[in-house]
Amino acid sequence: MPGTPASPAASGPSASFASGPDTTRRQALVGGAVTLGAAALGTTLGTPSALAATPAPRGPVISEPFTLGVASGDPRHDGVVLWTRLAPDPLAEDGLGGMPDRTVEVEWQVSHREDFATLAASGTTETGPDQAHSVHVELEHLRPRADYFYRFRVGNEISPVGRTRTAPVPGTRLDRFAFAFASCQRYTHGHYTAQARLAEEDLDLVAFLGDYIYETADQGSIGRGHFPAVEVRSLTEYRLRHAQYKTDHDLQAAHAAFPWAVVFDDHELENNWADDTSYEEDVPPEEFLLRREHALKAYYEHMPLRAAQRPAGPDLHLYRRLTFGNLVDMHLLDTRQYRDAQVEDSERDDPERTLLGADQRRWLSQSLADSSATWNVLAQQVFFSQRDFAGGDATNFSDDAWDNYKVERDSVRDEIAGVSNPVVITGDVHANYVVDVKADFDDAYSETVATELVGTSFTSGRDGVEQNPGDAVQLAENPHIKFINRNRGYVRNTVTPTEWTADYRVVDYVSEPGAPIRDRARFVIGSGQPGARPQA
Repeated sequence: MPGTPASPAASGPSASFASGPDTTRRQALVGGAVTLGAAALGTTLGTPSALAATPAPRGPVISEPFTLGVASGDPRHDGVVLWTRLAPDPLAEDGLGGMPDRTVEVEWQVSHREDFATLAASGTTETGPDQAHSVHVELEHLRPRADYFYRFRVGNEISPVGRTRTAPVPGTRLDRFAFAFASCQRYTHGHYTAQARLAEEDLDLVAFLGDYIYETADQGSIGRGHFPAVEVRSLTEYRLRHAQYKTDHDLQAAHAAFPWAVVFDDHELENNWADDTSYEEDVPPEEFLLRREHALKAYYEHMPLRAAQRPAGPDLHLYRRLTFGNLVDMHLLDTRQYRDAQVEDSERDDPERTLLGADQRRWLSQSLADSSATWNVLAQQVFFSQRDFAGGDATNFSDDAWDNYKVERDSVRDEIAGVSNPVVITGDVHANYVVDVKADFDDAYSETVATELVGTSFTSGRDGVEQNPGDAVQLAENPHIKFINRNRGYVRNTVTPTEWTADYRVVDYVSEPGAPIRDRARFVIGSGQPGARPQA
């Protein structure tokens, strides 16, 4: 990591990881994060800031480079990743954000204080056109279980301020962990109202489970058409699509409020892709792998990911584990890069079929075996539990979900049944579900061995409804499915040593901005008692 960290300011330990600043203070930070300019930052809270007081680097002036905001991610007990991308003209046609064709020095600062009167760490890094002038700073030597503020500078331009939080030391007692998970934010389908409401929460982490962008040429009907107006395939086009999404101020606010842990699903590249196989017909693998290389490079450039996740050609090592004290181990999976191509239902029982690939499957087994946490979370993309869409004796399963890889799914299910408090969290399907993971999905009376919580989309699917007509069939044919709802929003989770509370937070519309947030349902999982119970 560039730079030498300063001595961290004092920060006392707390048994609650989520005991950060109060909501009013947090909302003030988030509200200002996307609008605060260099002049304001120079006198934040009436105190001259150290960053504004230092001499500006020499070189041609770069005006307003922080149009895409700031973000942090993948917290550890001693640090996090800080992210920004310099883009004074974020939708410039060459995909390079209006930046000069040269390397640029970027300063960064981290402080316990919003006014940056004292610093916990600072330094400089360089970025250039080969990285689309993106910045990834991997902080180390910070205090565990502590809140920090961070910002960047280029010349006289100072970024918005972000707030982040380090994790507790692995194995130490933790009494509370609060996080939300979300997915599927199709720009053309809705305003990012749910992201704005998310930014108002008091959370330790956001887990984003895929479909951060959509690759389509869709223009929608609410004045938020995709740019460029084509299905994106080249590196330039993927960079432009990510930049368009990142210009949304509500999304910027949600990133600035907490660290995120991100995984991709399919639409960051192409609908329903599998390894080197396009879901479109007659696309040669070598052609598809070049498109995949472009998509994953642009993805990394726009996400707060570590250097360990930097892509090499068409490959990006995404699966990893985050640990939060002795309370939560979060095993983040990749269900796209290594999967076999989708097949008809008649072939789904093939024991050789894999969704995870051999290396990731071995890693997951070892990661679960090594875990001593009270709760084990599988953070992943596609529906895990069996889901039959057909009534009566007929069957109809999704070919893009774990049902299409039945033997491996059942093997993973049997393995997580042996660890402490397994909870699977899922995105992809644009609906809220609560599911009892059964020892035998075809036997409603078999043991419940885990819980699956499925979150709806932020916007994908437009305004949403309470339920679709086919949901009654799903509930009848799959008695292990306990709840279905199709509003938009996210799932907020509060985890303690004794129970997990999942609040399904929804907005009633996204076709217009400003919808209020409400709790549609609450479910509780008791420690040692798999399966979720509804709460009034």
